[in-house]
Amino acid sequence: MTVTPDPARPGVAPGDEALADRLAHVVLGPLGAAGEAPDALALVERAAQAHAATRDLLQQAVLAARADGRSWAAVGEVLGLTRQAAQQRFGGASEDAGPEAQERWLGPVTAFDEMHELEIAGRQGWRTVGAGMLRHRVARTPTQWEHRRVLWSRPADAYEGDGWVVAVRAFPWLYLVRDTGLPAEPGA
Repeated sequence: MTVTPDPARPGVAPGDEALADRLAHVVLGPLGAAGEAPDALALVERAAQAHAATRDLLQQAVLAARADGRSWAAVGEVLGLTRQAAQQRFGGASEDAGPEAQERWLGPVTAFDEMHELEIAGRQGWRTVGAGMLRHRVARTPTQWEHRRVLWSRPADAYEGDGWVVAVRAFPWLYLVRDTGLPAEPGA
C-alpha cells in the first residue's frame, strides 16, 4: 500500500478524511463549548499532546510490523520513506538500552511464549517496565508480579478497578502488571 497525499490537504491521504475528522474532534472536543473558538494556545497544547500520542503509536506499530517479520523496505513503502530512512527513523532508539543494576532485558520472546516467560519472571520479582522488539525490559522488585497482555480496545484505565497497572503501551497491545504482595521467589 502506497500513501498518495492529497495536494489540497497536506498530510491527509484520500479516504483518510474520516480519520482526520475524528482526530480533530478529539483535539478540539474538550477545548470549549460548541460553536466557540478555542483558545489558540490551548489548541497548540492539545495538538502537541495528540502529536506525541500518535508518534508513539506509529513507533509501536512499526516495531510490531518488524516483529511480525516485515522488512524495512516494506515499512518504508507504507510510510512513503526509503528503507534506509525508515530504519534510521524507527530502528535504533527503542531497540537497545544498556543494562542497569536492577533492570534487564527478558528475551528473545515471541507472542507465543512471552506470557509464559513473564509468568516465571514475575514469580521471581521481575515486572515489565518497557518493551522492545522480541523482548521486555523488566525491573527487579521484592514482590511477585502478575502480567497480562490485552488488545488495546478500551481505555487503559478500565483495568485499574481490578488492581492492574499499565506497564507498557505496545500498540496494538497493552501490557498490564499487578503486584501480588507475595515475596519474590529465589531465581535468576
